[in-house]
Amino acid sequence: MALPRTLLLGGARSGKSTRAEQLLAPFPDVLYVATSGARDGDTDWAHRVELHRARRPARWRTAETCELEAVLADDSDPAPVLIDCLALWLTAVMDEHRAWDDEQWLDGGREAVEARCAALAAAWAGTRRTVVAVSNEVGMGVVPATASGRRFRDTLGRLNMAVADASEQVLLVVAGQVLTIKATAV
Repeated sequence: MALPRTLLLGGARSGKSTRAEQLLAPFPDVLYVATSGARDGDTDWAHRVELHRARRPARWRTAETCELEAVLADDSDPAPVLIDCLALWLTAVMDEHRAWDDEQWLDGGREAVEARCAALAAAWAGTRRTVVAVSNEVGMGVVPATASGRRFRDTLGRLNMAVADASEQVLLVVAGQVLTIKATAV
């Protein structure tokens, strides 16, 4: 059973991660790539991460990494990949390049973040693995009040578009319900 490259978009707590997991549930081995990282002292975050872990089948493997380009390029592992999620990946990339700071953004941060997003989009387009990615749809919400919030929204929106363009399937999850946005025969 082969699935195409699939992108699931949705708002916070829309059920997108659960639906992504359901798409890959029939596979005996899945590499679950968690991009969330640790948030020291945040007990609510730790609880959310634990709920995600408990929901996954025990036979699935977990990799906690933001090196998504390498995961997508690894043809030696035949297991399908579930990436959860691109918004958290982008947060880590922006942290790495201190791109939340206006001066840092203008002094090379923007170029570094955009290069990393382009590399991820190219890796997604070029992967031969079955892959499902989850990302937040940020274009339907409130306009962020800060410049850094708007740059995150805009950058994630562009990343989502690039990944969607290279996907055979794009799904939107609203209140746990899945709407097909794009379905290309493979």
